[in-house]
Amino acid sequence: MPTADEIARIFRQESGRATATLIRTFGNIDVAEDAVQEAFVVALRTWPETGLPPNPGGWITTTARNREIDRLRRESTRDARQAEATAMATPADPIDDAGLPDDQLRLIFTCCHPALAPAARVALTLRLIGGLQTPEIARAFLVPEATMAQRLVRAKRKIAVNKIPYRVPVGSELLVRLRSVLAVVYLIYTEGHQASTGDALVRTDLCDEAIRLARLLVALLPDEPEALGLLALLLLTDARRATREDADGNLVLLADQDRERWDRAEIDEGHALVRRCLRRNQPGTYQVQAAIAAVHTDAPTAAATDWVQILALYGQLLSFSPTPVVQLNRAVALAEVAGPEEALAEVDLLDLPDYVPYHATRADLLRRLGRPHEAAEAYDAAIARSGPGPERRFLEGRRAEVRTTS
Repeated sequence: MPTADEIARIFRQESGRATATLIRTFGNIDVAEDAVQEAFVVALRTWPETGLPPNPGGWITTTARNREIDRLRRESTRDARQAEATAMATPADPIDDAGLPDDQLRLIFTCCHPALAPAARVALTLRLIGGLQTPEIARAFLVPEATMAQRLVRAKRKIAVNKIPYRVPVGSELLVRLRSVLAVVYLIYTEGHQASTGDALVRTDLCDEAIRLARLLVALLPDEPEALGLLALLLLTDARRATREDADGNLVLLADQDRERWDRAEIDEGHALVRRCLRRNQPGTYQVQAAIAAVHTDAPTAAATDWVQILALYGQLLSFSPTPVVQLNRAVALAEVAGPEEALAEVDLLDLPDYVPYHATRADLLRRLGRPHEAAEAYDAAIARSGPGPERRFLEGRRAEVRTTS
């Protein structure tokens, strides 16, 4: 029989789909969320006795829908109940959004409406699609939980007040909103690839969901290069998933990963998508990142990596996304081409005081330059800003090594 932890895991995997379906059914985000949460309570009470249903996700959706219908009938007038019963007995017309009847895709486009602030779009999608709880999203955004809770409430209220439609837009409106949608899918994968909470490095459910949504976007827009680029990037990154931790749950760096265990099917598909992007010759942020990932996965060994090409690609990426994070990643490639001293000079120009990879990169460059005292201080700064889990354990191990040599 399933344990409470197992039920919680299943609920987390399935709640996004259930919530999206019920938003379509009832037309209200809060109602859908409350109904799904109530279904979870019922599951916690009944599944340990009856066992898992054959289709847990379908069970959650059906139970939530039925309980909400019962509640609405109890609270409505007799005439309203009769009308509602008639409506419930009549099959709903199928919804057709460019041939892609996917409730979560509709919900992502709703969450990414221009009326919402960019940060609210991501936060709301992570809440409704990814199933993250408010404290987790707050940690991911580095803001207090109360601030994030208010942000989510305001975003849902704005959707209701502005009567933002629950659909995939068409024509020019779709293209305008696509950029936000791609960013949201990418950030869902990022949260799964390196979970901001918990002891696990990876949240498989979020990685898989982001890839599924990226595939839907490609099916919707097969000639959109950035949609192709995003899917390629996710596949080429995900291909290394099984090798990023050792048997004890410790972080394994890219250079030390067992490349024989990389997922060749994902790599081959990712490379094919990158080639499709190159033929279109309309480069963009995700396409260039996918090309960088393709160079990494094309190298049979870490020593064979074409760092000169990667450095050039990061230069191109800066033209599309001139951010300190991209500059930091470029500095990592620069260290392999020109050495750690030149790379450190670039890193020290950046302003990323709360970004763990910034301090970890400085620490590694200082370690390679034979400056253990400074490296230890940089590792301390990285550790102080990291949560529990494989990344923190790795940083603590490296700090111990440089303190031993100092």
